[in-house]
Amino acid sequence: MSRVTRNRPLNPRRIGVITLHTFTQLVRMKVFYFLGFFALIVMVSNLLKIQDLGRPDLSGAEVLRSIRSWSLGTMTLFSVVLGVVATALLLPKDIEDRTLYTVLAKPVPRIDYLIGKLGGVLMLLFVSLLVMDLLMSGVLALRTHFVVAEQVAGLQARGWAADQIEAVRLETAKQGPTWSLQGAVLLVFLRAAVVASSALLLSVLSTSTLFTTITGVLVYFIGNFQGVARKIMSEEGMGFAERGAALAISTIFPDFGIYNMVDMVIQGEALAAVVVGKAIGLTCFYLLLHVFVSWLVFAKKEF
Repeated sequence: MSRVTRNRPLNPRRIGVITLHTFTQLVRMKVFYFLGFFALIVMVSNLLKIQDLGRPDLSGAEVLRSIRSWSLGTMTLFSVVLGVVATALLLPKDIEDRTLYTVLAKPVPRIDYLIGKLGGVLMLLFVSLLVMDLLMSGVLALRTHFVVAEQVAGLQARGWAADQIEAVRLETAKQGPTWSLQGAVLLVFLRAAVVASSALLLSVLSTSTLFTTITGVLVYFIGNFQGVARKIMSEEGMGFAERGAALAISTIFPDFGIYNMVDMVIQGEALAAVVVGKAIGLTCFYLLLHVFVSWLVFAKKEF
């Protein structure tokens, strides 16, 4: 294989090596410690009775709904924080350890370097959420079994008809592990992936970890209000400058509104496949956009 072929950009093998190295680098930075906290939260929500936490009005499906809410909320919080912080640490650490100079001197195309770095963060997010999902699903399956058994026994003692008991059982089962719940976890991952790609762009613009972290969190919060920006653009009597500003905000900042279907899933409603498909398409668009702009900026930087 010629040297020109080896140095050609978008080499899958090269990107894979950088991705795996980045994942290993992040694991060595002990960012997996948060998994212990998540496991503790899930187990406490399963083993402690909700009544003991000052909510005696919760029972049956409400208990399961509370576990789903705690679990998905924890996943969202830690995946967003992890996506921002892990990405913000990569470039400054490579510069500090002089790893960046060694990699780029080989030479490695800068687009491959950026894709590999982002890939390592996405791998970390995927593994983390997979472990979280397994914990949540296991706890929910076990708790659902006990809740349903308790409900069925109570209703049979009251003399309810079999079809009525089955209806209650099916309604309670909606709060257990379902495909819609797995779709909600996927949405959590896709949102974290966009947050990480935004942080990658910010880290290329400024190698300051603090700046990237703070700005990345701000971008996340702004992205959750994209619906407001679109509503402003649609208002009549709005000036050209105001419309232009609203359009710029809605284009530059990622729209996280489509990922906010977690509350609906927590209530036991089904998650439509079209919503998940739209979220996947939007995520791919933002990943490509952020990586491309990051490469344009990174290609001109001198190290």
